[in-house]
Amino acid sequence: MYTLRSMDKLSRRTILKGALSGVAVASVPSTSWSEQTAPVQRKGRIKQSVSRWCYKDIPLDQLCAYAAQIGCKGVDLLNPDEYEVPKRYGLVCSMAYAGGGELTNALNRTENHAKIEEGFRKNIPLAAKAGAPNVITFSGNRAGMSDEEGAKNTIAGLNRVKKIAEDNGVVICMELLNSKVNHKDYMCDHTAWGVQVVQAVNSPHVKLLYDIYHMQIMEGDLVATIQANIQWLAHFHTGGVPGRHELDGTQEVQWDGVMRGIAATNYQGYVAHEFVPTRDPLTSLREAVDLCDV
Repeated sequence: MYTLRSMDKLSRRTILKGALSGVAVASVPSTSWSEQTAPVQRKGRIKQSVSRWCYKDIPLDQLCAYAAQIGCKGVDLLNPDEYEVPKRYGLVCSMAYAGGGELTNALNRTENHAKIEEGFRKNIPLAAKAGAPNVITFSGNRAGMSDEEGAKNTIAGLNRVKKIAEDNGVVICMELLNSKVNHKDYMCDHTAWGVQVVQAVNSPHVKLLYDIYHMQIMEGDLVATIQANIQWLAHFHTGGVPGRHELDGTQEVQWDGVMRGIAATNYQGYVAHEFVPTRDPLTSLREAVDLCDV
């Protein structure tokens, strides 16, 4: 199990690669999906999903089956060879990796634009075919670059690829991440910067992935910020603050309140759980889904 200390040192992509090669199966609670005859019926105001990399020791098919049983609608952060797997269980890949660059090295460097375009031209049609609504991308780190120059470069990069997304009915989502704890020097670390960029691109197929964990660390004021900018937000991630662990009484975000704030906007996208469990992982996931079902 990854601790916060190890999470600081490892990127999501690094952990994901390990997840894809993992063979251990996490224990399933005694009152698990396997003993139930019908999926849990959710209220439907929040479509919930689960991030694959947080459950690295659980085979993807098992994770999908369990997610479907507890009322989730998708699985986040899958590679192209995995896009179709959730469909076996009535789910979708709610956020896809499609060659959108690395956390530290992506759209704010013009030298990366050609490679990102190549990846998107290859993988966005595959994501669309699998029914995936979103693909992920990143700003990259500052590395001495001003936010103004970075915004200009990122806008240029997104303008270069937006038609690929538009033609395929998929949304390119640039992720908001904290630069205080987990991703030092990351450029897209405030909502205002991200919104400035996607507003300039001005496409319904280029928006932001608002990670609630990261933005609580950087900004707080979650519900007001979300509601003021909802037209530019296509996807959400969760994670307990501090620590990026379970959504429970050990941390500071009132998750049911945030979910009600999102639901009040008539948001139709997904909220994906992206916390690293410290207890039985499937029990923790079920508890988070219960809490966010408002």
